[in-house]
Amino acid sequence: MAQAHPSLFTHGSGADPAPVGSQRVPVLLPMPFAGPFDYKAPASMALQPGDIVSVPLGNRRETGVVWDTHNTLPPDLARPPSGKTVADNRLRSVAERLELPPLNAELRQFVDWVAAYTLSPPGMVLAMTLRLHMKGSTPTPATGWIVQPPPAELRLTPARQKVLALMADGVARTTTDIASAAGVSAGVVKGLADAGALRTILLEPERPFAQPDPLHHPPVLEGAQKEAATALRQSVNARCFSVTLLEGVTGSGKTEIYLEAIAACLEQGQQALVLLPEIALSAQWMDRFTRRFGVRPAVWHSEIGQKARRLTWLGAADGSARVVVGARSALFLPFCNPGLIIVDEEHESLFKQEEGVIYNARDMAVLRGRLAGFPVVVVSATPSLETLANAEAGRYQRLVLPTRHGGASLPQTHLLDMRAAPPPRGLFLSPQLVEDIASTLAREEQAMLFLNRRGYAPLTLCRTCGHRMECPHCTAWLVEHRNRHVLSCHYCDHTEPMPAVCPTCKSEDSLTAIGPGIERITEEARQLFPDARILVMSSDTLGGPAATAEAVAKIARREVDLIIGTQIVAKGWHFPHLTLVGIVDADLGLGGADLRAGERTIQLLHQVAGRAGRASTPGRVVLQSYTPEHPVMQALLSGDFDQFMEQEAEQRRPGFWPPYGRLAALIISADTPQAADEAAAQFGRTAPYGEGIQVLGPAPAPLAILRGRHRRRLLLRTWRSIAVQPILHRWLGLVQVSRHVRVEVDVDPVSFL
Repeated sequence: MAQAHPSLFTHGSGADPAPVGSQRVPVLLPMPFAGPFDYKAPASMALQPGDIVSVPLGNRRETGVVWDTHNTLPPDLARPPSGKTVADNRLRSVAERLELPPLNAELRQFVDWVAAYTLSPPGMVLAMTLRLHMKGSTPTPATGWIVQPPPAELRLTPARQKVLALMADGVARTTTDIASAAGVSAGVVKGLADAGALRTILLEPERPFAQPDPLHHPPVLEGAQKEAATALRQSVNARCFSVTLLEGVTGSGKTEIYLEAIAACLEQGQQALVLLPEIALSAQWMDRFTRRFGVRPAVWHSEIGQKARRLTWLGAADGSARVVVGARSALFLPFCNPGLIIVDEEHESLFKQEEGVIYNARDMAVLRGRLAGFPVVVVSATPSLETLANAEAGRYQRLVLPTRHGGASLPQTHLLDMRAAPPPRGLFLSPQLVEDIASTLAREEQAMLFLNRRGYAPLTLCRTCGHRMECPHCTAWLVEHRNRHVLSCHYCDHTEPMPAVCPTCKSEDSLTAIGPGIERITEEARQLFPDARILVMSSDTLGGPAATAEAVAKIARREVDLIIGTQIVAKGWHFPHLTLVGIVDADLGLGGADLRAGERTIQLLHQVAGRAGRASTPGRVVLQSYTPEHPVMQALLSGDFDQFMEQEAEQRRPGFWPPYGRLAALIISADTPQAADEAAAQFGRTAPYGEGIQVLGPAPAPLAILRGRHRRRLLLRTWRSIAVQPILHRWLGLVQVSRHVRVEVDVDPVSFL
């Protein structure tokens, strides 16, 4: 039985009496409650699970969903029972059933499973599919006008004649459309209507999504590409759950191949979802999709407007949005007939949401496919070790594309030992790399410099007293952004003006920048190549998808000679005239104790290197490194990604580190270090133990202070055969923390900050 909260839902001030003959229904609200609350529904309101309703909550109305009385969670994911059952005569009544498509059983089950797997309140998972902007009913049809025989006494001014000539085709139009097309004011249109020359009519509901045609422009595929496309089509046509890893070197045509799986899905009359790690990737992706299917797909991400979000939500629910491309949150759209999910660049850590409901969209996409019984395709040139392990174990099918499309060759990679040939003092580009860039530009080819560090410099310190500029709210250095004359924290967005004197010793002009950021590399490049047309691609310079699309178009039109970018340049771009990629600091990311440091670094640098030489002209990659003997550098030099991942696997197996074991992190945060230490110590004292179970910590998190809160971490590690959720439920139930302490659970952590 669903829980109910007497203090909120019993009769009292503002309570609604339960009508005779009403039914008891559980309603899940998009809030951090442990489960649904029971309400009364009048007999005249025959509610079914999935119906979207408005209900009273305290003194206000909230939107919720009629939920299932029983769930299908397996025992190891089921939550311990909680809450009390409230008598029928003390329940409040459902206020209204909203005219919105109900959430189907598959999506409701998915919400329950995600909540149970991540130990999140189910209402917070529901919030990701039932956004606040979905309050209200479906859009009402707009009112338009059509022409009718005008009265004989109608005075025909030139403006009115323009309108009547336009409307003579019998097409219904809105006032705004008529005024715009005829070049008149809205008053002219209303005057004709008042005079009886136009009559009102309800227009057809807005249908913003043109239907993609799977036969519009099919590609010509040969060899391994054709075999892979055929295999993906077969998995879609089977209409049952499967997971396929589509692995191919950069430039091998992976996108064109999985578009064939989408074509098969469309032929089956089903919907497809494509998840991209960063929506900035959609610029060139949209062009490829449009060439293949003749229309653009629906788009879902945080930067589209409220109206577009609403239309896409409704389009997913009624099936008119046949293909949706979006960021990780698109996974929670209410598709009425899902038939395929594509997870592009599946290795990307951006698929992990680190706040609120902490989940990995790649893994939850596989879960949704399994619950609903449709195929999932994960795509990468550098698959994650988790995905490779699943393929080796036979849980995933594996399709491999070993060569580039169209006869293009893979770029040659060169390692520059910066210890043997360092750059001039105060600079960061080696003479050899500078010479390579100059030669590339002289041939009228494009070059790229990559440094995954925003701003001008990662550290600012005083030459006199050694004071380091740190964030007042986080355990982090402030990053200088010289273009804006500010110091900024990249964790909490704290910003302050660049001081003229040292805050500690008051020395003037003593603050100096340490290390390079992308702005500093740009400054150096402008001095070295004053005639080059330089474009900077980072989140600081590209405001969103539109700005990114324009930058990509400029590169394609050869209006750019030298591209300087952060990780945004690594993700799937096709620049046919780019022949040289220089990686400024190849060692960046290898420091620290991050379990996945080597794996992430080789994936990122491999992707960046893959931007070079994607057309007929051969490409070249130059890696600047102070540790060229490192296994990551040697693997990039040899191009043997598989061997490196095998070595990574061998290092993780003995200690049952993922993917050969399971991890879950507890992150305790509080306003004071004492409160954080006390709560962490309580969890340490009650930590679970047993064969195949180990708890590491408590210990200060690497970011020991974040947004003003002091953080401690504990890490639960188990054998792969042991589910962590029951252990976590018992563990969390043993400790009562104060209301000033927050405990976050991160199942399958990706970041260890």
